[in-house]
Amino acid sequence: MTPLDRSWQPIALCRGNHSHLFFPPSTAERKEERERREHRAKSICKICPVKGQCLDYAMTIREPYGIWGGLTEAERRQVLAKAAF
Repeated sequence: MTPLDRSWQPIALCRGNHSHLFFPPSTAERKEERERREHRAKSICKICPVKGQCLDYAMTIREPYGIWGGLTEAERRQVLAKAAF
């Protein structure tokens, strides 16, 4: 088995100062805070040049955490469930 291509990661806009937006904090997060954080992260994803590769990667490895390619964990699970039918 060959490792998945991750050459897109260094140019992803989620790297660096904004990375905290893409994963929940280690402490409790109120619904409004989560929605605000996710909205900000998705806004970054919308303009990211590697959004497609990011989402493909997350779907391929079944990434259970964070926002990848503009989709949350729950949204990715929904896509996978629909694809199973």
